[in-house]
Amino acid sequence: MAQVLDDIALDRIFREARSYNGYTDQPVSEAQLHAIWDLMKWGPTSANQLPARLVWCVSDEARARLAACTSAQNQPKILNAPVSVIIAMDVEFHEHLPMLFPHTNAKAWFDGNTELREASAFRNSTLQGAYFIVAARALGLDTGPMSGFDQAAVDKAFFADQPGVRSNFISTLGYGDPATVFDRLPRPAFEMFNTIA
Repeated sequence: MAQVLDDIALDRIFREARSYNGYTDQPVSEAQLHAIWDLMKWGPTSANQLPARLVWCVSDEARARLAACTSAQNQPKILNAPVSVIIAMDVEFHEHLPMLFPHTNAKAWFDGNTELREASAFRNSTLQGAYFIVAARALGLDTGPMSGFDQAAVDKAFFADQPGVRSNFISTLGYGDPATVFDRLPRPAFEMFNTIA
């Protein structure tokens, strides 16, 4: 595990990767969606909570339903992407801890504590959303993560039958069209935002 990835991999995942506003016509297969999950699920979460719940909007109907819940500038991005993904969080994730974290009664840590569950679900589903982006890039795909949506509307449209599940953020997915990216924005040097204590 100590081997450093080569520059080609590091460029693909970080240095040259971009957030795309549009995609080519190349399709994304269901097998690729499974492959993304099968990588991202290995990323660490607190007590192996895995609170993220993903909805892969592949059909025209699903993408239209999602686009109707977003800002005007995000609607065409969602409608024209091969896939749009809702990264959501399950605030009842603790119900799965007896299976996911079996060596202690981790479920009891969260029973009756909605505030703790919500904070933990948000933190860890956000981590999983980042793993989604990295996994997609590692598999040769591109993403367009975004806010700019009505969370209550998305939750009503996609999670009405799951009251414990709430949307966190949205991302498009496909093979990015380089003509749709903005110029690279600044990334400061270590000294600007870091402190070694």
